[in-house]
Formats: sequence, C-alpha cells, structure tokens
Amino acid sequence: MITLEALKQYGADTEKGLAMCMGNEALYLRLVGSVPAETRFADLAGALEKKDLDAAFDAAHALKGVLGNLSLTPLYEKVSTITEHLRSRTDMDYSELIKQLEDERDRLAKLCE
Repeated sequence: MITLEALKQYGADTEKGLAMCMGNEALYLRLVGSVPAETRFADLAGALEKKDLDAAFDAAHALKGVLGNLSLTPLYEKVSTITEHLRSRTDMDYSELIKQLEDERDRLAKLCE
C-alpha cells in the first residue's frame, strides 16, 4: 500500500500534491494509485510508433497535466521532456525517452502494490 512517506522517497512533492486535493490524503493516495494504469501511457507509445505526433502530443500533454497536479516529479520531468519535443513536432527516435517514462511508471507501480 502506498504511503506519503514512500511517495516522498520516490521524489514526489507530497505537500503540493495534497494541496491540489485540498488536504484529503485518502483522495490523493487513491489518485496516485491510479496513475500506473493510466491508458495515456499506452496511447503515447502507440502514437509514437505510428509517427502520429499530434496524437502523441495530446497524450503526453494530458499525462503532464495529471502528473503535475499530483506532483509526481520523477514522472512529470520525463513526460515534460517528451511533451516539449512533441510541441515542436520533432521527428526523432522517442524509444529511449518512452522507456525511461515507462520505467519510472513501473517504479511508482511497485510502490502502489
């Protein structure tokens, strides 16, 4: 089960995240716990495989908002990098960036078990 302490060790800014949930710890932890199953991770990877930069940007930007609101800094930083490349419509190999994002998501998922 995820805890605020585990999230702090993970690198999340739990004070900021809690503030976005009006101090409701149970809500915050429930929302954080739902992040690893967020379908936009797969949407982003799939769109990049198809070289659909517009769809990839939409997925990355949505993820950035969710991760930013929950102050999940390690994931937020990774998706922010991807989002900025996509905002510029940079056609590049995103595979390493996606791997880093997915690895970070998996690290969070282990905390949520």
